[in-house]
Amino acid sequence: MHIEDVSEIRDVYGHVYLSPHLDDAVLSCGGAIARNGAANARVLVVTVCTAVPAAGEPFSAFSRMMHRGWGLTAAEVVSARLHEDELATERLGADSYWVGMRDAIYRRPDVYNSAPALFGVPASDDPLLPALHAFIAELRRRTPSATLYAPLGVGNHVDHQITHTAAGDSAGATVAFYEDFPYVAKPGALDQRLQALKNEFVTSTIDIDATLMRKIGAIEAYASQISTLFGDVEMMRQIVAEYAEALRPDIGTYGERLWLRVVQA
Repeated sequence: MHIEDVSEIRDVYGHVYLSPHLDDAVLSCGGAIARNGAANARVLVVTVCTAVPAAGEPFSAFSRMMHRGWGLTAAEVVSARLHEDELATERLGADSYWVGMRDAIYRRPDVYNSAPALFGVPASDDPLLPALHAFIAELRRRTPSATLYAPLGVGNHVDHQITHTAAGDSAGATVAFYEDFPYVAKPGALDQRLQALKNEFVTSTIDIDATLMRKIGAIEAYASQISTLFGDVEMMRQIVAEYAEALRPDIGTYGERLWLRVVQA
């Protein structure tokens, strides 16, 4: 079920996944989301950056390059990705809500106009951080019984970093951080992020043996993103399975890993 307005969100969810973009939660936590649902727990995937750019709005050269990589025109890009997200969350048995904030390349095209900028330090005056602080506070008020999940920020995409910071500031010790996939599969990316955060964490690895194929099927729904992230569907299936297996080294077992901040006494 897709929720149209935040006022419709009720305290019926056991798990709320905060996703910067229309694929991040499924890419990173699709196995856990499917497992939650199989255990009769209601799941809500809340995606932050889902605003459709205004008609006739100019795009930066970098944005246009990204649109070409996705195989979509500027007019199609957000609406097509929203459709993909509906299909993916349906395949996992989760509800969805789109916050309606702007992706970095549309929010600050003057700043986030290259790959190094998009995967660099967030602008000090980026409006996403205060907006997310307010939204997450409202979300927690509406879903006080749920566990909140947010990106760890591996890979350093500015939207992931800002979502991580806002969730940590607003939810404190009650938030669990997931590994941003596929960025986390890049050698050294996880260590680099952990060193930057300077927090102490404990980890928990979730068994997704029974739901790995549902996760892969949900990722396949994001057809516009497959070539950019993985090359093709077969490579995606291989990369997803190999990383999940690496988290549970016993042969034939698969996992997803969460990071929880250590609370200092």
